[in-house]
Amino acid sequence: MLDDRKTAILRAVVEEYIATAQPVGSAHIANNREMAVSSATVRNDMAALEREGYLMHPHTSAGRIPTDKGYRFFVDNLVPNGSLGSIEQAKVGSFFETAHFRLEETLQRTSMLLAQLTNYASVVIGPTAEVAVVRSVQLVRLSSHHVTVVVVLSNGAVENAQIEINSDVSDDEIQQANAKLQKMMTAKPLRDVAEHHEVNRQSSNDHSGAVGVEALCARVLLAFDRVRNDENFYVGGVAQMAQAFDAVEIVRNVLHTLEQQYVVVTLVRDMLNRGVSVAIGAEHGVEPLSACSVVLAPVRVDGETMGTVGVLGPTRMNYPQALATVELVSDRLGRRLTEN
Repeated sequence: MLDDRKTAILRAVVEEYIATAQPVGSAHIANNREMAVSSATVRNDMAALEREGYLMHPHTSAGRIPTDKGYRFFVDNLVPNGSLGSIEQAKVGSFFETAHFRLEETLQRTSMLLAQLTNYASVVIGPTAEVAVVRSVQLVRLSSHHVTVVVVLSNGAVENAQIEINSDVSDDEIQQANAKLQKMMTAKPLRDVAEHHEVNRQSSNDHSGAVGVEALCARVLLAFDRVRNDENFYVGGVAQMAQAFDAVEIVRNVLHTLEQQYVVVTLVRDMLNRGVSVAIGAEHGVEPLSACSVVLAPVRVDGETMGTVGVLGPTRMNYPQALATVELVSDRLGRRLTEN
């Protein structure tokens, strides 16, 4: 464990490097009024921090920069409770107060908001239809041979399907089927179609004369009986990432990786499964992003994790600001989805 003086020096180096992107020299740290030690003392302690793996000496520069280990110590022990300025807080509040859009557009605009607030690439993953519960079911006759079914889900998504029917199906049977489907499906996950099939068969056996209604319900359930593994996945602020690195090869690797949805989704899920909200450099295990850090926060709806928001930037990212921004946006997005 680092003593108080080395901890203060490491913090000063990290904060200065985050702000300037320039190697930090001992004289600069010694001139800090809060340090109250000589340049020689700072130089010796910085050399010790380098030996212990918290700092490194880039090229022939006289200054030092933090390593991933140094950033990790900073995040785990030194990051102050960051908070957004009043302007940024007002921007977030205004956005979600007026975010009355379909789910997909809300998530896409949220990714853009995160990128604007942090100047990093943003990642927003929303709930899938597979885990969402049914809010309502509506059957509407289109013609003598077709009925359309509209299912509204708790994640704000709407699914629909057209069902072909016999001409002898009456409006009354359609209404009965609609009521039956509402009772079976409302407040239950859409993925539980197999259970709905069984309930439909049992209720038909209990009520003679409902064969036509049972058949129509079965057709509706069959239309929605499919695996849904599509992710509501959005990345924003990719252009900012191109400006965050000096090396063209790093930029190329980062941009190429961000285009591969499955890689980013896997990274996010792995971090959440490990209970990690901040992954620095190689910690996240995605080699092309080894020069990047990721900050995440889960989106909770009615107490259940239904998505994720986060930012991806260089390892010298402003961690207090990133953490505060991601936390606020995830909270407001969760409240918006809950209201929906």
